[in-house]
Amino acid sequence: MEPLIELNDVKKTYELGEVKVNVLNNVDLRINKKEFVAIMGPSGSGKSTLLHMIGCLDRPSSGSIHLDGVDISKLSDSQLARLRGSKIGFVFQSFNLYPTLNALENVELPMMIIEKDSKERKKRALELLKIVGMEKRAEHLPSQLSGGEKQRVAIARSLANNPSLILADEPTGNLDSKTGQDIMTFLAKLQKRGEKTIVMVTHEKDIAKYAERVIRMRDGEIIGNW
Repeated sequence: MEPLIELNDVKKTYELGEVKVNVLNNVDLRINKKEFVAIMGPSGSGKSTLLHMIGCLDRPSSGSIHLDGVDISKLSDSQLARLRGSKIGFVFQSFNLYPTLNALENVELPMMIIEKDSKERKKRALELLKIVGMEKRAEHLPSQLSGGEKQRVAIARSLANNPSLILADEPTGNLDSKTGQDIMTFLAKLQKRGEKTIVMVTHEKDIAKYAERVIRMRDGEIIGNW
């Protein structure tokens, strides 16, 4: 299997005044292309920080992180932004949809950032909304959508620029159990039929079972990997 993500001896320390807090300690991890991985652990275990490192949202204090062969820990802020826009899609617990934009416009947004032609943006956004079963709600604002519908729009948005990597941070955290299972079934099908690698943070065993591999964390370290 060909690796998409490689972390070598990654540490992350935050300085709070004179106090140093170690959040990640000597993390080594390899995630292969087209793999579906869940990261589990109690609050404060470092799982969300790890996801942020993989997603180029934060930098390690030491160690290296390679994404598709590129050492992202050495890139400039502008290079990281371009990499996020082209290779990574994000799905968040709180959906993070813009309240003044309708579903179609929310999905178009990542394509606007990379300055894709407006006709191509709209066509692509409509196609993605159809894939997630939301084409009939394209003109609705987030306030007019249910939690499950918002997350489907968020998933469509994460696919806008056809990224190779989808990062999902507690994607079912604000959903009821049935809706959460529906979202996870969709993500699992997406990974199996496409070219996507999915890395998901969750604290729920019933959600983690959708992944092919589960990584367990505690106190900033990986304590299990199967």
